Amino acid sequence: MTNPTTHSAHSGHQVFHEHRRLLFSVAYRLLGTAADAEDAVQDAWIKWSAADRSQVADPKAYLTRIVSNLALERLRSTRHKRETYVGPWLPEPILTGGDASEAVTDAESVSMAMLVVLETLSPLERAVFVLREVFDFSHAEIAEMVERSEVAVRQAAHRAREHVRARRPRFAADRTRQREATERFFAAATGGDVNALMELLSPDVTLWTDGGGKVRQALRPVVGASTVAAWFAAIGTVTYQGVEPADMKAELVEVNGGPGMVFSGPERVIATVTFDFDADGRITAIHNVANPDKLQAVSDGTAHDIGTR
Repeated sequence: MTNPTTHSAHSGHQVFHEHRRLLFSVAYRLLGTAADAEDAVQDAWIKWSAADRSQVADPKAYLTRIVSNLALERLRSTRHKRETYVGPWLPEPILTGGDASEAVTDAESVSMAMLVVLETLSPLERAVFVLREVFDFSHAEIAEMVERSEVAVRQAAHRAREHVRARRPRFAADRTRQREATERFFAAATGGDVNALMELLSPDVTLWTDGGGKVRQALRPVVGASTVAAWFAAIGTVTYQGVEPADMKAELVEVNGGPGMVFSGPERVIATVTFDFDADGRITAIHNVANPDKLQAVSDGTAHDIGTR
């Protein structure tokens, strides 16, 4: 006879493990940092372990509720930190797996540009938007998850949708064009070819750099094709964060569901660069994360599957 308690602990672990990827996917979109998302998933496991699971009819919804609430608590408590941050605050980049790029909506909802927009929502609006638009939970399910009335959830969903729509045009250029433009940008930046860079950039392109006050970066967005092109063309010619050009390695990788670049020195990852494109495939925004505290997930080299199913 097997001991029933150990059996239930084992099946509890198995159920949690089945949904772990989904929970990270939810938490990362709610928090915009991989480290905080992992913490929320870990805390969800502790709560799940202690729960009376015989009463749980739908483990997926139950676990999503736990992780969403943990993420919401954390969002509310980190707001102040982000308001006092030095320079632009960008999300913490993650490497993403190839499968994600098949599902365009999954990739789009984890893009730097989208996470930056989500950052401007209230914690409740952000949770409702992500659970509704990205993970397809019903308003009734979300109401139970965030412990609000269904009416309040519908209103929050409406506000969030309008807000995101105003700031975030729907899927720009197709993925093949994005990849081609990124490859051309990569070649032009590493070859110091300003003219080739200019051709790829939209005239009013904006470059956001996040150094978090830890490394020297532009504290305000850099705007305009010629300035941005000059900034990138200089990469191969100047010492950057104490790394000589000869020791700098650049590679093309998938970052946050789209094509991106990772710059490394001999010892560490120095920066990630991701792009936002218009419908013609021109680069409208560039997000450059150089704050060493935010490069841990990329340094680990783990590719995350950010699927929503």
